[in-house]
Amino acid sequence: MAKCTQCFKSGWFFKVNSSGICKDCEHKNEIQAEIEKLNNEKSEVEKWVTSTKLDLDLLKKTYDEQFQELKEKAKKSAISEIAEQISELELKHIQVQSQYISESEKLKQLEDEIAKSSELIKANALKIPKSLSILKSLKYAIKKTEEDFLLNGRIHGESEIEEADELLKTTIELKLHCYDLKDLKKLFQQNKKCIQDILEKYETRYTQKSNKAIYRLMVIALEAELQNVLYNLNYDKLEKSVEYIKEITSKYYQIATDGNKSIEPTVKRFIGEIEYFFIESIKIEHEYYVKRERAREEQRAIREQMRQEAAERKLLEEKRKKVELEEAKYHREIELIQKQIEAEKSSEQIILLEERKERIQTQLGGVEQKKEEIIKLQNGKAGYIYIISNLGSFGDTVFKIGMTRRDVPQERIDELGDASVPFRFDVHSLIFSNSASELESNLHKTLHNKRVNKVNRKKEFFKTTIDELESLVFSLEPTAEFKKTMAAEQYFQSLEIDEIPTDECLIEEDEETT
Repeated sequence: MAKCTQCFKSGWFFKVNSSGICKDCEHKNEIQAEIEKLNNEKSEVEKWVTSTKLDLDLLKKTYDEQFQELKEKAKKSAISEIAEQISELELKHIQVQSQYISESEKLKQLEDEIAKSSELIKANALKIPKSLSILKSLKYAIKKTEEDFLLNGRIHGESEIEEADELLKTTIELKLHCYDLKDLKKLFQQNKKCIQDILEKYETRYTQKSNKAIYRLMVIALEAELQNVLYNLNYDKLEKSVEYIKEITSKYYQIATDGNKSIEPTVKRFIGEIEYFFIESIKIEHEYYVKRERAREEQRAIREQMRQEAAERKLLEEKRKKVELEEAKYHREIELIQKQIEAEKSSEQIILLEERKERIQTQLGGVEQKKEEIIKLQNGKAGYIYIISNLGSFGDTVFKIGMTRRDVPQERIDELGDASVPFRFDVHSLIFSNSASELESNLHKTLHNKRVNKVNRKKEFFKTTIDELESLVFSLEPTAEFKKTMAAEQYFQSLEIDEIPTDECLIEEDEETT
């Protein structure tokens, strides 16, 4: 009977190996051997890890030392570079600061020079109007001298010389109309001062009182004549008044030079210069009449506009009454159809009546809309702005911009194109606005400097281009329609016709067409 020498198990069928050990113990021994082997390997690994750890610690220590060393070196290098940069920046800062101080001093000097120049400009600006006036008088005198030279030294337009007592009259001071307007009063006084300056300039040329007296007496006499001219001046007498002053200066020149030929050239220049300023005095006073005429024209235009607006409102009132009558007819018809529908029993007939009622209600809606438009136009603010041109009459750069409160604005445009102009107007834009007067005013203000008639502002013609008008209209009313084409049909047809047809030809053509 076999028995295991290790676990001491035994039995008849129990098997052991050649060493007397059973399979279990053999297996157990193998496992134990593997464990011992693993323990040995573990021990070897632990030894290797220990030695490796020592090496790593040493390596880490060496790395830290090298890192600290490099860090210190880098820090020292960076500090050195930064110090150099700071030194360079400080040097640049000193240079910039020095330059800033230098430029500030230059700027201050320039500001002082500008201030001095500004004062000088202001002082010279006050002298410019006077200098310009003197320059104009000199040019006028030079031109007059050239004309006289071409006429062999004779003054053009000279007439019979009056006696000295008749010419030298006492100066009369009139109340000038131009003194009522601040700007004209200032111009007149400046002009008068220029005359005095010229007199003083020519008086200083002579030591003899007799020669000085000639210039003084001419100015006194011209002042007296000027008062007479200004007394009789009105809107239509500018050219006549200027010519009268020229005739008087010619007489004075003749009188002054007859007595002393040696001063003739100087007197000639003197007459030419002061003549310019005396003519300017007339023009300044005449400007008052121009402004007054402009105001009268504007008042007449306002009255005409009021008359036209009253006529348009009357026409609108008549149209409103007609529309209301038409509206009442539609209402009565609808009421009658409604009664027929209520009394009708046939469904087919009711459908027909309902359809007829809808048609009439649709027509009634159109009438009511038309009535609302008329009421809006009657209120005074609503209206149409029209922009029109007449190529054949005014060319392609003149446009009329006006306003009408008529419900059919084309009627007003057709009136403008009546017998007073040879061709019909082309319509470029019709703009309906609830504030038509304001829109028209904005358009006129923008184009104010391009007015054709600068006296009567109610003459609403402007010299501009079609592109500028289009841009202006869209800027004020983006939804407006604008047509750039100038059809001018009758104008172009007239250019193509070489010979105007007689009435007989027109009659024959009519008979052929019929």
